[in-house]
Amino acid sequence: MDVKTGLFYFFSIVLLFAAFRVITARNPVYAVLFLVLAFFQAAAIWILLKAEFLAIALVLVYVGAVMVLFLFVVMMLDINIDSARKGFWKHFPLAAFMGVLIALEMAAVLMGGFRVSEEPHAVAVLGQKSVELSNTRELGKLLYTQYLYPLEIAAAILLVAMIAAIALTLRERKDSKHISPYDQVRVKAKDRMTVVKMAATQVAAIGEPAPAHTEENKA
Repeated sequence: MDVKTGLFYFFSIVLLFAAFRVITARNPVYAVLFLVLAFFQAAAIWILLKAEFLAIALVLVYVGAVMVLFLFVVMMLDINIDSARKGFWKHFPLAAFMGVLIALEMAAVLMGGFRVSEEPHAVAVLGQKSVELSNTRELGKLLYTQYLYPLEIAAAILLVAMIAAIALTLRERKDSKHISPYDQVRVKAKDRMTVVKMAATQVAAIGEPAPAHTEENKA
């Protein structure tokens, strides 16, 4: 067994353990952390298969954005674990049936074997020689040439969805103190600071009696 095969089995074992702990961990925060670990192991397996773009996308999108959001939501919510466990045995038969069905489907696929003996890679033929190319580079060229318009449409949809999510969660509170950005942009230098003229302070001469504290001075 070579090093690559050993790393594959190591990442696979850790991935299966993390996936098992996701559904068995009692604390939801631990379940989210184990899911992050599972994503990292899947990204490592994809790197072994020379699918660098998929591995980077998995880490950046799911681990860096989605799972961090899930973790903050789970930590901020006051989840009553005891009440969530009351309906466990009620839904257990359906969950067991779905689990057995998925296991049978995976067994049917794995028992057929893998017909690909090595990982796929991009190859360019130059004359009589074949030169291996970078998968990520060729995928980038394909996205920004042949699939440029679908990519721009997807980016616009995601931008609109992000703006809509911010607009839906934005609530104006009456008890909060805030300044309108419109007023901040149109403010002038003279409005920021006002110079007040005051009489110069004079040092009292030695020997002069101190001024009496009257009611007017106290006011």
